[in-house]
Amino acid sequence: MPYASNSELPKGVQDNLPEHAQEIYRKAFNSAWEEYKDRSDRRGDAGREETAHKVAWAAVKKEYHKEGDRWVRDSD
Repeated sequence: MPYASNSELPKGVQDNLPEHAQEIYRKAFNSAWEEYKDRSDRRGDAGREETAHKVAWAAVKKEYHKEGDRWVRDSD
């Protein structure tokens, strides 16, 4: 279930992340969806979708952090 555009992302992602962070999330999710399609490539009993969402959030957190209830880009 890869996402073709940011408008297809889960509502919680769309409502909380800035546009650029949504792009990071979408691209990381789609990449992980392909990379972890084989169960043997995933940790424990994690499903493919669960794994892809975890990877996507981890990718966002490399460039963004939460301040209060907003996600903001890290300063260089």
